[in-house]
Amino acid sequence: MDRTDTGALVRAAADGDAAAWKALVEGLSPLVWSVVRAHRLSDADAHEVYQTAWFRFAQHLGRIREPAKAGAWLASTARHECLKVIKNSQRLTLTDDPRLLDRVSEDGTPEQSLLDSEEAAAQSERVRRLWQEFDKLGERCRQLLRVLMATPPPRYQDVSAALGIAVGSIGPLRQRCLRRLRARLEARGAI
Repeated sequence: MDRTDTGALVRAAADGDAAAWKALVEGLSPLVWSVVRAHRLSDADAHEVYQTAWFRFAQHLGRIREPAKAGAWLASTARHECLKVIKNSQRLTLTDDPRLLDRVSEDGTPEQSLLDSEEAAAQSERVRRLWQEFDKLGERCRQLLRVLMATPPPRYQDVSAALGIAVGSIGPLRQRCLRRLRARLEARGAI
C-alpha cells in the first residue's frame, strides 16, 4: 500500500468513511499479521494481538500525527502487544512436575520483597533531599551542574559558550558547587 494512499485513507476513515476503513484493514492486515507471526505466538494469542492492534489503531485514528506512516504505527503497536503477551505468558507456567513446584521463587521471599521496597523508599527519600538541597544552591551552580549532568557530557568549550564561564574556571567552579551541595546534605544528615 502506497504511503500517500495510506495517509488519505487514514484521514477519510477518521472522518467516518467506512470504505476507507475497510481499505485500510485489507491493505495493512498482511503487515500486522507478519509482525504477529514473527513472534511465534499461539493461534489464540496471535488473533488476540491482531485484534488489539486494530482496536488501538481505531482508538487513535484521529490523533495519528503522520497518517502516511500508519503502517509503521500499526507494526509498532502489534510488536508491543506481542511482547506484552510473551512477558505475561512467562509469569505463569502450568505444570505438575514436583521438581518445578518445589523450586524457590525467582521473585524471592516476601521478606526480601519487603526489604527491597524499604530500600527503594529510602533511596527515593535520599534523592528527594538531594534535589531539595540542589534547589537551594545559587543560580550559577545550578546551571553549571545541570549542564554538566547531561548525557553525553558536553565539552567544556560548549559549556563555556553556553554559560559565559571561562574554560579554565569550569572545573574549579564545579568542585566548589559540589562541595557546597555536599556540606548542605551533611548538615541535614542526608549523607
